Amino acid sequence: MQFTGEVNWTGSDFLVMGAMLATACGLYELAVWLSGDTVYRAAFGVAVFTGFLTVWVNLAVGMLGSENNIENLMFAGVLLIAAVGALVANFRPRGMAWAMDAAALAQLLVCVIALVIGFRERGVFLAACFAAPWFASAQLFRKAARDQEAATTVQ
Repeated sequence: MQFTGEVNWTGSDFLVMGAMLATACGLYELAVWLSGDTVYRAAFGVAVFTGFLTVWVNLAVGMLGSENNIENLMFAGVLLIAAVGALVANFRPRGMAWAMDAAALAQLLVCVIALVIGFRERGVFLAACFAAPWFASAQLFRKAARDQEAATTVQ
């Protein structure tokens, strides 16, 4: 299906996007199942959305140069850090905050590496902006942890 001269999706493009959406929705469903806390769900949603956008941007246009640049695979490491961190934290909010902080720092580290190897500052700056929602997710998880601790202290 051709939307414009620049956007020409094939059947496999639709399959990949469908898989990405199913994964993102499934992960958010996991958050809903794990906690009834609105702040926890928001934190999880921000993290899932950031991961989703990271994959989508890299597949569509690439964060570093074009989508064909092998250096864009470094962002898979950011996603891996977030995922492994979440598993190690057993999805508990305090540990999830640390995992999202680690993902944000990894995002920034990739950007520093990109500058060192010669990528243009403008593109690297845009990629660095993706650290902000990782940090925002971490802060929301911290709030969820504080709320959870306060609720257990009151009981």
